[in-house]
Amino acid sequence: QVQLVESGGGLVQAGGSLRLSCAASGRTFSVYATGWFRQAPGKEREFVAAIKWNAETYYTDSVKGRFTISRDNAKNTVYLQMNSLKPEDTTHYYCASSTLSGAIPTLRRSYDDWGQGTQVAVSS
Repeated sequence: QVQLVESGGGLVQAGGSLRLSCAASGRTFSVYATGWFRQAPGKEREFVAAIKWNAETYYTDSVKGRFTISRDNAKNTVYLQMNSLKPEDTTHYYCASSTLSGAIPTLRRSYDDWGQGTQVAVSS
């Protein structure tokens, strides 16, 4: 099992930036990919971005060009740099780890362990 702890959420004005962090511990050697998801109240949890063990990345269309996912292997931490934030980015963000090999997983069910999440609020 992998334990994940997110941090870095907060309140920012539209057009501003935030950097989310996801610190992993436990069986981190088994992680094939780490992803970020977000979920608004009453809505499905949606894929945002993911990074594989080899640094390959993938983003959902709505954040391409604005968000950047990266990793620091020495710190077992994955980051999500969010620039040009919009009010519609407001929601709870979660990181998750996957042991599924192959293409970058984008489905919720492909991820095994989840953090508790961090709240992002973007004011207009």
